[in-house]
Amino acid sequence: MTRAHTPLQNHLFAALTQDERERLLPQLQLVPMPLGHVLYESGSQLQHVYFPTTCIVSLLYVMEDGHSAEIAIVGNEGLVGIALFMGGETTPSRAIVQSAGHAYRLPSRQLKDEFFRAGPLQRLLLRYTQALITQMAQTAVCNRHHSVEQQLCRWLLLSLDRLSANELVMTQELIANMLGVRREGVTESAGRLQKLGLITYRRGRITVLDRPALEEHACECYAVVKKEFDRLLPVAAAA
Repeated sequence: MTRAHTPLQNHLFAALTQDERERLLPQLQLVPMPLGHVLYESGSQLQHVYFPTTCIVSLLYVMEDGHSAEIAIVGNEGLVGIALFMGGETTPSRAIVQSAGHAYRLPSRQLKDEFFRAGPLQRLLLRYTQALITQMAQTAVCNRHHSVEQQLCRWLLLSLDRLSANELVMTQELIANMLGVRREGVTESAGRLQKLGLITYRRGRITVLDRPALEEHACECYAVVKKEFDRLLPVAAAA
């Protein structure tokens, strides 16, 4: 049976006060998020923010030569479009759907109006922004100092934290683009993880078989990011 969609599947939205939710609900729109869909490009004006529920969105930095690397991922724990309330209105990153699903879209004006009420929503979004900055910083450190295999473990764990299943639909080419590495490196790393019995990879589907072992195999970067999100956003998953 298909699970009914509700904004409360997004942990940030679920953490708002009842008054805040009631003011925003009439403006929310459920939208499908197909794999590869671009929510905004670098430098574009943000017309909406998105509360993902069953999808994952990658924030990518794109170089002049077309190469890109992921700087953060956003799922049901967060919101896409923090530049809107941080005063920038635009962002140098591209937002693209990494794992298909759904999200709730909110016009930028409604979020800004609520943010500048300086109530609980403002404090929650600022804490979320701090956690997201931690993820971005740790991603940069990981990409510089750790192996492709360790980066892949971190990326898989962060992605699974934002999904209700233990399976990802993702090609090795797309993973390589996200991590900013060669496809051959991802192929070798995924092969080693599969031989260790941590994952299976077939036809673009990665299934995690032993999550505790995968966490042990990962570098410290995953734990640092998870600890900061748990500290700043002690929100239980919505029912």
